[in-house]
Amino acid sequence: MLHELLLSLLGYTGDLIIDEREHRSSLGISHLSPHAPISQTKPTFKLASDLSFLQPSERDVIERIVTLGFYYRELNRFATKSRNLSWIRSTNQSPLALASVLGNPKSEKQSVYRRAIANGVMEVLSIYKSAVLHIEQKLLSDTLPILAAVTQGLNKFFVLLPPLYELILEIERDDICGGQLLNLLHKRSHCGVPELQTCIQRLLWHGHQVMYNQLTAWMVYGILHDQYGEFFISRQEDRDSEHESSNVDMLEKLSRMSINDASLADWHLGFHITLDMLPEYISMRVAESILFAGKAVRVLRNPSPTFCFQDILKGSQNSMGLKSQKESLLDTKSIGEKLLPQVEADKIESMLQDLKESSEFHKRSFESSVDTIRAIAASHLWQLVVVRANLDGHLKALKDYFLLAKGDLFQSFLEESRQLMRLPPRQSTAEADLMVPFQLAAIKTIGDEDQYFSRVSLRMPSFGVTVKPSQVDLPKAKSYTEGDLTVLLDSSSEMSLDGWDGIALQYFIDWPLQLFFTQEVLSRYGKIFQYLLRLKRTQMELEKSWASVMHQDHTDFAKRRNDRLNCSISQQRRQRFRPMWRVREHMAFLIRNLQFYIQVDVIESQWNILQARIQDSHDFTELVTFHQEYLSALISQSFLDIGSVSRILDGIMKLCLQFCWKIENQENSTNTVELDHITEEFNKKSNSLYTILRSSRLAGSQRAPFLRRFLLRLNFNSFFETTAKGVMNVVRPRPTLPVL
Repeated sequence: MLHELLLSLLGYTGDLIIDEREHRSSLGISHLSPHAPISQTKPTFKLASDLSFLQPSERDVIERIVTLGFYYRELNRFATKSRNLSWIRSTNQSPLALASVLGNPKSEKQSVYRRAIANGVMEVLSIYKSAVLHIEQKLLSDTLPILAAVTQGLNKFFVLLPPLYELILEIERDDICGGQLLNLLHKRSHCGVPELQTCIQRLLWHGHQVMYNQLTAWMVYGILHDQYGEFFISRQEDRDSEHESSNVDMLEKLSRMSINDASLADWHLGFHITLDMLPEYISMRVAESILFAGKAVRVLRNPSPTFCFQDILKGSQNSMGLKSQKESLLDTKSIGEKLLPQVEADKIESMLQDLKESSEFHKRSFESSVDTIRAIAASHLWQLVVVRANLDGHLKALKDYFLLAKGDLFQSFLEESRQLMRLPPRQSTAEADLMVPFQLAAIKTIGDEDQYFSRVSLRMPSFGVTVKPSQVDLPKAKSYTEGDLTVLLDSSSEMSLDGWDGIALQYFIDWPLQLFFTQEVLSRYGKIFQYLLRLKRTQMELEKSWASVMHQDHTDFAKRRNDRLNCSISQQRRQRFRPMWRVREHMAFLIRNLQFYIQVDVIESQWNILQARIQDSHDFTELVTFHQEYLSALISQSFLDIGSVSRILDGIMKLCLQFCWKIENQENSTNTVELDHITEEFNKKSNSLYTILRSSRLAGSQRAPFLRRFLLRLNFNSFFETTAKGVMNVVRPRPTLPVL
């Protein structure tokens, strides 16, 4: 009987100790198979009911002991099932044979993490088997074996096996794997029983071994090794189908940015964090650092072929000779090693290996190592983008062309295209029509030493829609894409601007600068450019109209000396248009000051801040943050993200252009009703603009630190303030505004 008891402790039942589930199945009472999956919590090992030679106390002790055999059998079944490696041998078999090996694919799912936990369970079971073997040897050596020896030898396993059984019940019932399994073990490890805590921590250690292997593959080699989707970093295509359309749109944009560069697509769209598989004891910040480090390593280890070729050419020039094709190929392979030296890769791997060998998971050590690895990756990515790809030169080029730092180029362009822009654009040839004056302006102003102008091209997106060039990030706004430029469309009934206001710039960017100049960044540059170009065009038209008026006035003066009869008519026309010249001067005053404020107080000051930050930083992610703050400051301090202000500015520029065209076309006309209406609308909008800008919400905040200077220039003689108060005090609905 003692031998049968010992066998039952290892999961083998017989005549004296039976499995109630198997017994009922043999009698046809239950339809459950003896090898059915775990579905119940109570042990089924019992003493046979027909044993009459045992005392009730002995029966209770034996039945309590044999429950360990039930737990052992179920734990062993779980471990054997989870450690089943037959799928490896079956990878080359037919799908039918593979399905027969793996069972039902819908109900069974392979898991590397579960296999690792099964290895830990087998460690516990091997200790248990050794204890049973020791008890057997002790019973055989004693002349009078007693049941207490069995109880005394297995007493500690009553603390371990039942909780482990409950653990595997939950794992199989809820199909837990990956990071969720680590979460479960981490929660169970916090208990008041030292032996059980040590056991669960050992299982968690086995699970962490898999995680560290995946982290090593990802952060050292840039390889995502996750066959069953258990890692908290996964590929983007594994997301829900509801995001598929947006991914396709973004991929189309990326394909226009470069020639199907796989590393670029990986950087922007390739990978994401799966929250379901992220262990709760790993913060989102740390997970994002891991994601960034792996993506950076992928970029560094897989440079663009074009970039490698350019680097090889530089090396060939430095060596003052042409290299053979074989040497060039070797150089291409060595570029990745230069971008991420093997010493740094070994350092990263060593840190992860130290974490892997630790018997316990220390959160602070883990986070510190991840931060160090991220800093290494960010530093080498900074070296690639800033030093090798000359980021500062491209930033300066974007400032020159998109922020109109090369004002002579665009002044010349607007003068060359002035007559063209007086006519409505033709949809089929508008872009080609603009290329002639743009090239003429470039010939006049751009020198041969400018290596970035060849990257700039003028675009004319499709028009016939309502364009909002002065407002960024509009709520409830749709967008369409034209080349590399995204134009916001306002679905509301806003006023339609001049057709030429859609003029945009396109800037060609090589790898790896697309990592820095994303589609969103280029779109924001495009918005600022459209706004500044419209402002410069308005300022130029006001100056040209003044030149035209003065030319006409001088002509009239010469005629008046020769023709005394028409002298009175000329003087009457001059007297009639004298107030309009004053209005033109007020318009030019506002536009000049606004232009000076944006170009000097906003763009130049923010550019100097950005340059200082770039000089002090050696971290790629810091550079991205600084550049985003730079663009946000340009947009916010130029009021492009305030709907009310941007609409007023749009209206003022439109009124200025209309005024210039009307005053030139009505020199021989006596009807000034339209000019009076334009004057009245300009007075309203300019005073409204001043009222809004001087409000404490804007002028008193840090949003626009130089706004007070702009307001001081506008209101240096208190004219705007007095006029604005007059507008606020008039009686509706017919306001009577003083003539400026």
